[in-house]
Amino acid sequence: MTTNSTSPPSRVPPPPRWAVRAAQVVAWSTAPSGVWRIALVLGVPVGVMEREEFLAGFPDHSPLVAMAYVLLIGAVAETASYLTLGLVRPWGEVVPRWIPLLGGRPVDHRFAVLAAALGALAVTVLWWILFFGGLLTAPSPDPGVSAGEVLFVASYAPLLLWGPLLAAVTWSYHRRHRVRGGCAARRRVGSE
Repeated sequence: MTTNSTSPPSRVPPPPRWAVRAAQVVAWSTAPSGVWRIALVLGVPVGVMEREEFLAGFPDHSPLVAMAYVLLIGAVAETASYLTLGLVRPWGEVVPRWIPLLGGRPVDHRFAVLAAALGALAVTVLWWILFFGGLLTAPSPDPGVSAGEVLFVASYAPLLLWGPLLAAVTWSYHRRHRVRGGCAARRRVGSE
C-alpha cells in the first residue's frame, strides 16, 4: 500500500551547506568550556585556578552551590548556542507542535533575525572584548605559559567562533526569508 503525500513545497529555500555546518560548530562551541568548569568544581587539576580558590567565591565555600552555578551557566550557554540550529532546521520555520500555546505556528522570521543578531552581538562583545581582551591585557605573574593556561585557552577559545558564526548563519537565514517574501514573487512574474 502506497500513500501519496502531497505536502506543499517549502517556500523558503534550504539553508546552504556552509550555514548548516557553521550552526553545528556554534552548537558545540560552548561544550569545552562547560567541561572545563565542571572539572574545576570536581577538583580535577586544570592548572589556572585551584578548586578551593574557585569555591572561595561561593557562600560557605560550598561545592554544591558552585556545581549548581557551573551547571546552570553551562545549561544556559548550551541552550543559547543550540538555538542557532533553529536557523537551519525546520523548527526555525514552524514552532514544534509539542510546545504549548505556540506549537504549529510559523516563526516570525523578523523576530528570529532580531534575536539572533542581538545574540551574535552580545556573545561577540562578551567573548572577544570582555573576556579575551581582558585576558590578553592582564599582567602575567609568570613570563612562561603553563600547561594549565594552554588547557584553559583551548577550552574557551571555541567561544570566539560563537558570535561571528551566529552572525553569518543569521544573515543566511535572513536572506533565505527575504527571497521568500519579495524577490521570489518578482522572479516568478519576470519569468512568465
